[in-house]
Amino acid sequence: MSKTLNVNYEGKHCYNIEIRPDFNDFLSCFESLDFGGNKICIVTDSNVGPLYEAKLRKILSGANESIFVTSYTIKAGEESKNLDIINKIYEHLIKNHFDRSDMLIALGGGVIGDMTGFTAATYLRGIDFIQVPTSLLSQVDSSIGGKTGVDFNKYKNMVGAFYMPRLVYINLEVIKTLPYEQLTSGMGEVIKHGLIKDNEYYAWLKENSNQVKALDYDSLEHMIYVSCRIKRDVVERDPKEKGERALLNFGHTIGHAIEKCADFSLYHGHCVGVGSIAAAYLSSKYGKLSSNDYEDIIQTFKLYDIPVSALDKSMIDKVYETSLSDKKKKGNRIKFILLNSIGDAYIEINLGKEQIVEGIEKVLK
Repeated sequence: MSKTLNVNYEGKHCYNIEIRPDFNDFLSCFESLDFGGNKICIVTDSNVGPLYEAKLRKILSGANESIFVTSYTIKAGEESKNLDIINKIYEHLIKNHFDRSDMLIALGGGVIGDMTGFTAATYLRGIDFIQVPTSLLSQVDSSIGGKTGVDFNKYKNMVGAFYMPRLVYINLEVIKTLPYEQLTSGMGEVIKHGLIKDNEYYAWLKENSNQVKALDYDSLEHMIYVSCRIKRDVVERDPKEKGERALLNFGHTIGHAIEKCADFSLYHGHCVGVGSIAAAYLSSKYGKLSSNDYEDIIQTFKLYDIPVSALDKSMIDKVYETSLSDKKKKGNRIKFILLNSIGDAYIEINLGKEQIVEGIEKVLK
């Protein structure tokens, strides 16, 4: 009923990803870190905090009576992911006299994980932090690999740092409290992992969709473990995104542009799904992906109730212009991730405006 993945950084053990059915093992995992400070700040949001903050505080109180636990809660949502909120977290840490021996805990989804990680990376030039991801999307994606950051003028993750956590603790029980749309949003990233790296896993996702959507524990555990392993393996080989790690951005160039053009009113994983379909279309039109596989990919996203289109065709130019601000560039060219086949992705830098616009048009309503 539990699984562990070891994550290495530059050839040395860095942290563990612990997949558990509940919070019962959190204390033992925390104590294995040999925490030498006396203050912990739980950073959470207005949705997650009321559900789990008190439970986590109670668990931590069993570690050492001298540990002071405080918390900082932000308003839930992407609109909070900015430097103004980071400044307020800094102020909270300063007022409570946090030093380099102390620790932060990110209790929440991707927004909380990214912001807490960025705060940890930059406060006093770096303090430890733990990821406790509470959304499916953050469990399989954003909590792993050390990418941290905030949005800047609504450009997604434009300011950030690579900074590794001390521990990622995944409690599968929290998935039961997610709204269904949050579950399907997470599946956008899960399906992406199969598309770029593992065709057998992709096939398993199709065959087991009913069990996953019914939140069958064994199915969820297997799915999250494999997705985490795929991302772990890529990140270990390319921790600073100099090459292979860019493959994890499949679906994100157009997906992020759609997300921004929708003023972040759409779920991130849904936008990734729409962007993935656009990338799959370009892979079949200008690459080696078969047309049958392209149609199969569309049906797989539909199987998990992920939208296959967004916005409308009047937004083509705006989505394209927004995609040009994508961080994943080589010179003045966008590094676009395409598929040779399901499970085999590659980096393409030779797509022109006409081709990218064609992909965008394919997924706008």
